[in-house]
Amino acid sequence: MAASRRRRGVTSIAAAVAAAALTVGLTTGCDAVDKALDCVTTADAIADSVTDLQQAVENAANDPGQADASLDAIEKNLRKIGDRTDDTDVNKAVDSLGKAVDHVRSAIKDGDSTPDVGPVTDAAGELTKVCTA
Repeated sequence: MAASRRRRGVTSIAAAVAAAALTVGLTTGCDAVDKALDCVTTADAIADSVTDLQQAVENAANDPGQADASLDAIEKNLRKIGDRTDDTDVNKAVDSLGKAVDHVRSAIKDGDSTPDVGPVTDAAGELTKVCTA
């Protein structure tokens, strides 16, 4: 049941990202639109990776390496956003999500087979919010 709620949360994040991308395109100049769309697109990819991470944690007994692959994907996308923006709020959200990812990675390395991914989900939601603001 909790996994279903988390998936719905990530789906809601993705829907908000798509809606905001359309709104941004209608209300700003070309450079700002390009930056916002880059942020939104990458935030959407991160939301997908967060969903993958949640599933990987749920199935850790079957494939322990899957969680690491999901964490790697999130970190790769965070680097993309960080390289493309000078927005303070976006950078704060990227840092927060990076720390949450590091915490989950450390928990897995310390033998926790079901680390709490809630902070990752929350930080991804915050990133989506600042990308679409």
